[in-house]
Amino acid sequence: MILGIKELHKLVKEKNLVENLCEREQNNPEGAGFDLRLGEIYELEGDGFLGVEERDTPNINLIAKNEEGGDGKPSSAEATAGKENSFVFEPRKYYLIKTMEKVNLPTTLSGIIFPRTTLFRSGLALFNGIVQPGYSGELTFGISNLGKSNIRVSFGARVVHITFHEVLGEGNQYRGQWQGGRVATEEKETQV
Repeated sequence: MILGIKELHKLVKEKNLVENLCEREQNNPEGAGFDLRLGEIYELEGDGFLGVEERDTPNINLIAKNEEGGDGKPSSAEATAGKENSFVFEPRKYYLIKTMEKVNLPTTLSGIIFPRTTLFRSGLALFNGIVQPGYSGELTFGISNLGKSNIRVSFGARVVHITFHEVLGEGNQYRGQWQGGRVATEEKETQV
């Protein structure tokens, strides 16, 4: 069962389900979930290894992030200077993006991520998965510009939508290495 907005707002207040929601999502969200905003962008380099028991992701470089007071909007000085708090996704390149929001899921809920339709209408493909019960941290996704045009996206722009689903009988606590919003491994590590 997908949780509705009234229940989600209650869980945000009582259990801190999602931290750092923008004003729009706190007061007048659409649908049955929350839109999450672009906060950081990473490039991958080097080789990776995904074994049965060990994993080592490619190295990451933080190439851009929200530099403002948390809302994604440029400061008045930057706006006057014509600077934008944004990033250009180049054609045929793959990036990792991280949300400005942090989720704190109890073991009774999981989250499912969907791209906002303006992403794919612009040629951007999102690579995402389920947010496991008990996970706490920012969320990281893959994104690739499959189109032919540069696509500029402002930091703080709503890029994904998360819905929350009840886990009947309670799920197992997430215990993976990505807890806390970590983006990549630092070296080869054994899976838990």
